[in-house]
Amino acid sequence: MRNILLLCAQGMSTGVMVQRMKEAAAKAGYDCRISAHPVAEAKALGSEADMILLGPQVRFEKDAVAAVCPGKPVQVIDPVSYGRLDGAKVIAMVKTALGD
Repeated sequence: MRNILLLCAQGMSTGVMVQRMKEAAAKAGYDCRISAHPVAEAKALGSEADMILLGPQVRFEKDAVAAVCPGKPVQVIDPVSYGRLDGAKVIAMVKTALGD
């Protein structure tokens, strides 16, 4: 099971995206756990993540998150996929990044 950590400004705006990602993962048979949290929790939660995603609104935090979560892949969700709440496209991005 993959653990995907989605970080945003307050951990609330990504709630619908998390739901869409969970639906897409289930449909694809991709075994993963997805949770959303404020970017301030990156250091506390990042060590358990297989993949760390940032909402576009906190893309400027990418280097800081990578620094506190060494060895973890950190990617920004593209604004179009995020805006369209395209969970399937985001799951596909995660699978590609992780080689799944």
